[in-house]
Amino acid sequence: MARSGAGKSAGRAALVGVLSALSLVFLYASALVPTGQMGVVAVAGLLVAAAVVSGGLSAGFLCYGATGLLGLLLLPDKANALLYLLFFGLWPILKSLIERLRRIILEWVCKLGVFNAVLTLFWFGLRAVLLPFLPGALHQIGMVYLAGNAAFVIYDVGCSKLIAFYAGRIDKVLRKAG
Repeated sequence: MARSGAGKSAGRAALVGVLSALSLVFLYASALVPTGQMGVVAVAGLLVAAAVVSGGLSAGFLCYGATGLLGLLLLPDKANALLYLLFFGLWPILKSLIERLRRIILEWVCKLGVFNAVLTLFWFGLRAVLLPFLPGALHQIGMVYLAGNAAFVIYDVGCSKLIAFYAGRIDKVLRKAG
């Protein structure tokens, strides 16, 4: 039996609520772990990607906005909420839009452009808050951009693989169940 339009909307809203709650749990956990905070914030951002896959861009924006706002209000470490809002939570939405270009070179130019713009904001505007953990070798700006871009490419490729897994295995099951 097919679900009605209202049933699909309610299911999508519920999924966005669950993904936002899980994302907030990861953001809160990022404030509690002594190491790997950035990695935990990145995991919180992956749940926005799940919202985009399952519910579209509007669901992704809703998940991102709700988690970011609640993160700013509830997290003891506001830097992690800021990191989520300025990059890791927003990236899955931007990634989805950029990958609609369907021209791999243009996509990578856009992706690296966005990343370097955010890295520049972090480096020159928010370094003391968001990047206090950098090792001594990375206090030279050239090394920061080189290491940052390499890490970003690895992150983006890994993110793509996780999104494909989610779309092929988890979202497929969610759609059948609904």
